Amino acid sequence: MLDFASQYQALQRRDPAFDGVVFVAVRTTGVYCRPVCRVRTPFARNIRFYPSAAAAERAGFRPCLRCRPETAPFCPAWKGTRTTVERALKLMEDGALDREAVTALASKLGVGPRHLSRLFADHLDASPLQVALSLRIQRAKRLLDSTDLSISDVAERAGFSHPRRMHAAFVNLFSRPPSAFRKKRP
Repeated sequence: MLDFASQYQALQRRDPAFDGVVFVAVRTTGVYCRPVCRVRTPFARNIRFYPSAAAAERAGFRPCLRCRPETAPFCPAWKGTRTTVERALKLMEDGALDREAVTALASKLGVGPRHLSRLFADHLDASPLQVALSLRIQRAKRLLDSTDLSISDVAERAGFSHPRRMHAAFVNLFSRPPSAFRKKRP
């Protein structure tokens, strides 16, 4: 076990190497946290270090609601809002925004459409509709390259509502029509 001074210095630095190795309990609040928690650093005289979340709970401390120390590292609750974005991306890859609005996607995720847009802006620096368009274009490029489907069939399978929309998206992004991406076959 490390000495108190080195643990406290790691807490002050919010050192990720100590995350899951040591837990910080604050006597004055009755709460325990992970050393990377973004709360104000408590005074050294008010804290105790524990080797596990269970040890802190056995000593009578309750888990922090911000850093969720009782959860295992890398579980969905531990990753926070990034989990919501990852779930949204999975649904979008399966075509969630091809025929539905952002409102429907947000309700499937249990959040509001404005909050979902904020999460996408924070994590991906793009809106859900921009990401959905990018996914459609990627699907269309793969289909154009690997199949002999007609342009209208490619547009439908890629999730575009009409071949003209796919054509406009390709011209806007690549300054070339979708047919220019068709693999030349001998």
